[in-house]
Amino acid sequence: MATEIRVPTLGESVSEATIGRWFKKPGDTVKADEPLVELETDKVTLEVNAPAAGQLGEIVAKDGETVEPGALLGSIVEGGASAGNGAAAPKAEAPKAEAPKAEAPKAAAEAPAKSSSASYGSHGDAAPKGHSAGDNGPAVARLAQESGVDPSSVKGSGKDGRVTKGDMLSAISSGASAPAPAAPQMARAPSAPDDASREERVRMTKLRQTIARRLKDAQNTAAMLTTFNDVDMGAVMALRQQYKDVFEKKHGAKLGFMGFFTKAVIGALKDVPAVNAEIDGQDIVYKNYYHVGIAVGTDKGLVVPVVRDADQLSISGIEKAITGFGRKARDGKLSIEDMQGGTFTITNGGIYGSLMSTPILNAPQSGILGMHRIEERPVVRNGKIEARPMMYLALSYDHRIVDGKEAVTFLVRVKEALEDPARLVLDL
Repeated sequence: MATEIRVPTLGESVSEATIGRWFKKPGDTVKADEPLVELETDKVTLEVNAPAAGQLGEIVAKDGETVEPGALLGSIVEGGASAGNGAAAPKAEAPKAEAPKAEAPKAAAEAPAKSSSASYGSHGDAAPKGHSAGDNGPAVARLAQESGVDPSSVKGSGKDGRVTKGDMLSAISSGASAPAPAAPQMARAPSAPDDASREERVRMTKLRQTIARRLKDAQNTAAMLTTFNDVDMGAVMALRQQYKDVFEKKHGAKLGFMGFFTKAVIGALKDVPAVNAEIDGQDIVYKNYYHVGIAVGTDKGLVVPVVRDADQLSISGIEKAITGFGRKARDGKLSIEDMQGGTFTITNGGIYGSLMSTPILNAPQSGILGMHRIEERPVVRNGKIEARPMMYLALSYDHRIVDGKEAVTFLVRVKEALEDPARLVLDL
């Protein structure tokens, strides 16, 4: 008896994934709940565990293939059957699950002939099923809108001939139906033979592709501007030094700077609500809640887990949440739900040694705060020059919704709270 391995539900707004790699080969013994295959989505990387113990049968979805939720990945032959007898069993079953897929391209190829004039987004009877942006999901609709490629002109490889995000990306890269005004990617000039032999070409992961696209979208959409200030970190550092051991002993988490910064940001967001808002069409949506994203660097790219309702947490609660996210990020265990719904983002380039930067907005948010390294610099205090531990702060914001006065006020509020951390405790 064979147990099917299928793609799990991927989360809100995620309609497909790419097979990253299989950890086992057909015939290998597997344990129940043992990781079998890594899936890459445009938001996270996740592992699919074995639904039962036994031996891995045929692998239906190979590395690099695009799959949808519920798609058959492979199967497990239960009962420890031998690779020779057991592994062959699921091969007879796999074609049954894949049979509709083989028929779909035929229908997809014929449908446009009946209505070749169907336009993107049309919901009329003439539109070929599975090829309009509306029928193919939000990812396809977004790509169609951005690139100008008509989904009805793309051959679909998905279920019932539906056009997948991968189909659209392939069509866009090949220049199919792309309008002349769209800015094409410059073709890379060939390297000299001596250089080419020393180059390595690696395909971007889904996550890296999404990071690249979202960052460029943010630049193209928002009227992005950055304003700066600096903050004397002496008071926070003294408080941290005094209580860090007691704090860690009581709460089981280290007392870092992010708890203080998150609290200071929340106070500033309450004073300047435009920075915690977003534009939706011709409306401004003010968020009367504070889900603060904390940018975390991983070996696969930058991810932004969200501390939800951070205004309702103490500094210890925030530090515990951030510590948990950091652990999950290192282990590749962050879920899609961990990274959804943020209203504002904090990024700390200082841990890598950055002195100053202009962070890019995490769309559709209207503000992101950049922290940087702390270094002693000469400043004037009471008419005397002193060496103080200073940090540059950078607020990038969407000037369509946030005015310069509001941006400066926001940074001043953060500065005031950090230079007098008693304000954070007294909610001043």
